[in-house]
Amino acid sequence: MLKFKNVMLALVVLSIFMVIPAFAQDKGCKNIKFYGSYTLTDTSLTDLWGDGSNVSHTVIFQLNLHSDGTADQYWTGFPDIMLSGGTGSAWIGNWKCREDGMLVVTTLHAIYLPTTDAKNHPTTVPNPPPVDLILAQHVRSTWLFSVTDANTLTRTQARNRVYGVTEDPSDPNGGTLRSPNNNQFIFKRLVASDADLLLP
Repeated sequence: MLKFKNVMLALVVLSIFMVIPAFAQDKGCKNIKFYGSYTLTDTSLTDLWGDGSNVSHTVIFQLNLHSDGTADQYWTGFPDIMLSGGTGSAWIGNWKCREDGMLVVTTLHAIYLPTTDAKNHPTTVPNPPPVDLILAQHVRSTWLFSVTDANTLTRTQARNRVYGVTEDPSDPNGGTLRSPNNNQFIFKRLVASDADLLLP
């Protein structure tokens, strides 16, 4: 009977040591050094001219997470035909690591429309010039990421607050809260490499 108890005790101890690493891995940003630059390829810019010509561009999201808690993201599609379709500013903000190991990023950015876009124009401008931009709104974005490993972040949820041109986008309770977006997007670390320098 004593031998059976010793075997059972050994199995319990062994199972505890097997579970501890699993818990550690579940702590995402608590255990993995995730600071750095990440990219997500975006192929959503299709039929750029809206005439069925199927002209498309591949662009990227560039997400930077800094060790001081600041964050920024840029979309290389912003300057693409901005005088015809509008543009936006970079997302600038901060990140924090939650107790459950999930990474939260909150940013602010602005959206600009062409002054000739009458149906979406936020103000009344008589005879607007055809090649100018005007502020349409600010957006406060909150993103939730799981930290898969040192080179992979997965955005699992996003939610925006939209502020009109006369509203204060620094007010975390202001603006209009939009519905959550639970689509998942995988960001990959841009890894520094000298491989190209070593090629003939």
